[in-house]
Amino acid sequence: MRHVLTRRNGMIALLVLSLVFPFAFSENRYVLYIMTVGFIYVIAINGMNILAGFTGQLSLAHAGFFAIGAYSVGILTTKMELNFWLALLLAIIITIVLGFALGIIALRTKEHFFAIYTLIVGYLIYLLIDKWDGLTGGIRGLIGIPVPDPIGPIEFNSPITMYYLVLFFLLVSTVVTVRIVHSLTGRTYMAIRNSEELAQTLGINTRTNKLVSFVISVAFAGLAGGLYASLVRFIGPEIAGTSMVFTFLMYLIVGGIGTLSGPIIGTMLFVWLEQFLQNFQEYRMLIFGPILVLIVIFYPTGLAGAYNSIRGRLRSRRKKDRRALNTASLESAKIHSREVQ
Repeated sequence: MRHVLTRRNGMIALLVLSLVFPFAFSENRYVLYIMTVGFIYVIAINGMNILAGFTGQLSLAHAGFFAIGAYSVGILTTKMELNFWLALLLAIIITIVLGFALGIIALRTKEHFFAIYTLIVGYLIYLLIDKWDGLTGGIRGLIGIPVPDPIGPIEFNSPITMYYLVLFFLLVSTVVTVRIVHSLTGRTYMAIRNSEELAQTLGINTRTNKLVSFVISVAFAGLAGGLYASLVRFIGPEIAGTSMVFTFLMYLIVGGIGTLSGPIIGTMLFVWLEQFLQNFQEYRMLIFGPILVLIVIFYPTGLAGAYNSIRGRLRSRRKKDRRALNTASLESAKIHSREVQ
């Protein structure tokens, strides 16, 4: 049984379930829509996790960069009438350039000062979107954002095709995240997270590595924002608001900050929990708040970390039981040997 319940088999099972999910709910467009939105959020939070979870730099401007990606796609497709795929590529490039420029300044600060600075940047992005009526539509937002242009015979004008398109980008972002974390670059990020001073004594250029991590993080946010714009086809300034970034942060903390599976677990859990609690929207934070506090107190690494911790304890207990059994068998054999003599 232990050979069956491995991490690799679990990931394969999740992939298979994701691929067959639309066939089970092909008639329920709303369920497919919610799953697709959840996948988009996971892409954004994967980027947030690279920066906050593995590099140790908590950025509170992530929703702002998510909005930059969404508005870039919206403006380029509705006002400049560009092809969606070109608009998405340009949106990611715009997000990266702005992230690079802001990261150079932001990463001169450390710890909570960095978080405060990025919170201010995120709020400034929100104000810019809200007040620049001529470009962004202001409080009215952008309406009529087109769906992605067809790729050959494949069109993206149905919930199922949009689901698979977003799932493809989710798989790509997850593979990229795993490759980064398990590479020398990922170990460098974790060294910076554990002790920036020690990393510097080892010859690591911490400022450059933090900047690269920041740029990768905002690139994921820009990609997710662009996909979100093409899915919902209407965006408003609220997607850059502080409530959005704290929602992202809640998904990451509950799922497991600094773990590979945390963004998926936390995001999909809360996305569906919010759907079940639609009749209690005004009490939403009264329900989520205690859950978040309990997880932070008892399992700082979230649900994924809790699972790993419990699994590790069970494995350690099995090893102790096996060692005790071997010792008892050896003692029994010695006593039997003496009796025979």
